[in-house]
Amino acid sequence: MCGIVGYLGNKNTKEILLEGLKELEYRGYDSAGIAVLQDNDFESFKAVGKLINLEEKTKDFITDKFAVGIGHTRWATHGKPTELNAHPHLGNSSYVVHNGIIENYAKLKKELMDEGVVFLSQTDTEVIVHQFEKNLKSAANPFEAFGKTVKELEGAFAILLVTKEEEKTIFFAKQGSPMLVGINAENEKYFASSDTPLIGHCSDVNYFEDGDYGYVTADEIFILDKMDNQKQPHFSKLTQNKLSAQKDGYRFFMEKEIYEQTTVIADTLMGRLGVEEILFDELENGLFDGINEIKLCACGTSYHSALSATYLFERYSKIKTSVEVASEFRYREPIMSKDTLFVVISQSGETADTLETLKMAKNAGLKTLVICNVDNSSMVRLADASILTRAGIEKGVASTKAFATQVTVFWMLSLYIAKLRGSLEAGEIARQITLLREIPVCVKVADSMHEKIKRLSKRYLHGHGFFFIGRDIFYPLALEGALKLKEISYLHAEGYPSGEMKHGPIALADPELFTIALLPQHLLYEKAKSNVEELSARDSTICAISPLEFDKADDFIQISTCQDYMQEFFEMMVVIQLLALEISIRLGNDVDMPRNLAKSVTVE
Repeated sequence: MCGIVGYLGNKNTKEILLEGLKELEYRGYDSAGIAVLQDNDFESFKAVGKLINLEEKTKDFITDKFAVGIGHTRWATHGKPTELNAHPHLGNSSYVVHNGIIENYAKLKKELMDEGVVFLSQTDTEVIVHQFEKNLKSAANPFEAFGKTVKELEGAFAILLVTKEEEKTIFFAKQGSPMLVGINAENEKYFASSDTPLIGHCSDVNYFEDGDYGYVTADEIFILDKMDNQKQPHFSKLTQNKLSAQKDGYRFFMEKEIYEQTTVIADTLMGRLGVEEILFDELENGLFDGINEIKLCACGTSYHSALSATYLFERYSKIKTSVEVASEFRYREPIMSKDTLFVVISQSGETADTLETLKMAKNAGLKTLVICNVDNSSMVRLADASILTRAGIEKGVASTKAFATQVTVFWMLSLYIAKLRGSLEAGEIARQITLLREIPVCVKVADSMHEKIKRLSKRYLHGHGFFFIGRDIFYPLALEGALKLKEISYLHAEGYPSGEMKHGPIALADPELFTIALLPQHLLYEKAKSNVEELSARDSTICAISPLEFDKADDFIQISTCQDYMQEFFEMMVVIQLLALEISIRLGNDVDMPRNLAKSVTVE
């Protein structure tokens, strides 16, 4: 998602910061900015849109002596993409950049405003610089104030802060969001949120650990751990391959994005989970007034996440819900009533068919909501309300983390509506929220699991096709598993409800038909198991994914024993993504750029 750079040295600070931000463009952003402190004087520049806009604003600004500088590319989470919301954020004599989310920003902001602090932006980040300057009034020195501020923050963050009170110093903190510092033979110091901005400038890097905070000067790198014990930096050699650095050592971006799901789901949940309720600050109170039905509309993977949502909304929210394929809905002359909330889902917010259905709903006078990954996209600008999934940019054409975050948002939204409608008891909502908190752990890829799937994949390179089958909400997951395999392996695959086998598809069963069976312990296990046994009896090759061993399976991928079927859903999601990945790699395909496909479909 967002990107951070920092520099302390004698070279052209502006150019180094802009060059570093350019190396972070692959992560996605909607605005950017830099701040440079030189001779105890700040210069700051911000721009919305691409970096060329920031470069134009800074073209007459020159740095030719010792300076400290910080820069940031922002992907909006709190507040629209505007210059005021872009980083760096200013206090009276300090600037800050920040990746992550400050969960308790609303509480801190209220306290600061009560003390007379004026906020310029809608962001959570601005709280950091004002809290620092508040603490500066009573602290013995700026570092003491910074340390106190860091301990008052809740959430995930990578922070760089510069202040006139210590003009030759960069303060840093890292908790749950990546941050590293690099050095070279010229004794310069470079900061970044990933390796790529440092390649060509640094020989060695230190990767900060969660809880680390401290400061850097021309002569010193001072680090304290979360227990306030001083530690020495641990430097390692920096790779000089930029594409490899972007992939963080993974073979493909898709593989990296599967592994990133633990982080992006945590980002999606952050600040939205109360004890007994879901908190969507971005939704106005009256959005669901007079709403008796929800209609979801999407394409491709987003359609599968929407189909998953129908089970959650009807089960938990007790509200009539339907889902539509956008390309069909456009031309069907549908009946749309004004007691319907029309919800569109898109990773990019630009998907042509889905965007047109949103326009139809607006023209019909329906309330509209978009679930999207890109703020300021066409859909977000057009809809009455939006919820951002916070997945960050997805470079692999076959969507993984976008699907994961969309389903996470839908699960939260179903509980949010359940609270409004009184359709679930408070204790059950609290139980579900506890389950949601554990999802980032559920999707964390275990080395042993990935290795097992890698070995299994060699048995699934031939044959005349795949069935992915599941019941209830595992049916949309089966559809998504089949789509992932089709997209990147070019093998024929279909997703089916398990109970539909006997209504025709089972005619295809033979040893060369591979059945990927989703068998959750906590949802219709016996029914689904019976359907798989029917296929096994017809000699289909069975690969069962379940926490419970299945003796009719030719291959068995065991997931963890979970408390709830939704946790099983997310664990199985990772398994089918990895299976598609490894089959495709064995077939020698370009996993990230499969033939005939584009990432964002902006034509009909």
